[in-house]
Amino acid sequence: MSSEMDRAQVYLVTGGCGFIGEKIVELLSQQDYIKEVRVFDSGAREEEKFIPATTHVTVMKGDIRDYNLLLAAMRGVHVVIHTAAVVDCRNTVPSWEMKAVNVGGTENVLRACCVLNIPYVVYTSSIAAVGPNTLHEPMCRGNEDTKYSGEVELPYGKTKAMAEKLVFEANGKKLSNGGKLTTCIIRPNAVYGEKATFLRDLYLLAKARNGVLDYLEPENTERNSTYVGNVAWMHVLAARHLQLKPDLLAGQVYYCYDDTPRKGFLVRHQLLSSTDPSIRLGSHISYWKMWLIIHLHRIIKVLLYPFWKPQPFLNLPLLNTIVTTFSYETDKAFRHFGYKPLFTWQESKQRTAQWLKAAAGNLSCPHLHQKEN
Repeated sequence: MSSEMDRAQVYLVTGGCGFIGEKIVELLSQQDYIKEVRVFDSGAREEEKFIPATTHVTVMKGDIRDYNLLLAAMRGVHVVIHTAAVVDCRNTVPSWEMKAVNVGGTENVLRACCVLNIPYVVYTSSIAAVGPNTLHEPMCRGNEDTKYSGEVELPYGKTKAMAEKLVFEANGKKLSNGGKLTTCIIRPNAVYGEKATFLRDLYLLAKARNGVLDYLEPENTERNSTYVGNVAWMHVLAARHLQLKPDLLAGQVYYCYDDTPRKGFLVRHQLLSSTDPSIRLGSHISYWKMWLIIHLHRIIKVLLYPFWKPQPFLNLPLLNTIVTTFSYETDKAFRHFGYKPLFTWQESKQRTAQWLKAAAGNLSCPHLHQKEN
């Protein structure tokens, strides 16, 4: 198998211009067994530049809802890493659209694999596909085998759970040449790093409040955060071993992990204060106070519509997710395919702060401070 695999592989990354996708492409393009990395992304720009490497990177603009376009892009591919999705926790995207991309798009990818005899798919899911549920039951240091039931609270999580189900069901499906489809799922949690726009927004918010960073989660709340480079590395290893050890990885799910601390507000504070030492940790905003603000915001929005279209604001499902402990502890990815984080917490923090400094610097120049859309 190895001779056929030496520098012969063609990988396709859907959503390869996205936050996680871009990092996956960067790492894939440095692997000596890959001949070409194709990027399929609705946000692709022709001048998209990936870090130059030995591997040929082809960027194609296209929407995963467009089956024929996807089919054309996937011809001659050996492995698909499917990261393309609408990630929306603030309800800014209509639910039908999020479902069309996250569920319908995944359906298209799997269907195209069966038609084109592409035997390997790694799917990027999310912890939101598991929970917290509508009862806000916590999960503390669980793992991939932890039983957790009930309806998922976030609409985004619902679509990811539906897509996961499709990917599970597609595992072992017959391809048109008689072979079979082998799939596995990666579940990141709160991912941070270069190009994490939420960090940039948080930084600007803290600066507008005299450098004070308040937080919503109670101090005993636990949630895993993972650096984007480590999340991407896990995808690269999983895709490789899905081919080398299909019987072990087929139909499996893996949580992303590294040595980032599990206290969300401390992680955010450390990332921002490494960027700008004047940022200090404020105080905890109580749940009922935030609950009240959310409801007031909703009422005002309804009353003033259509004169006032406010920025997306926190909603109740998101608030409930933030204040609920949802953490895991696992080494399954290490046991199954030798995953170890590429970057330590120190390095992850340093790389993120370096990017944030540059991004925030650009934003403070008045002539650059235009709307981003």
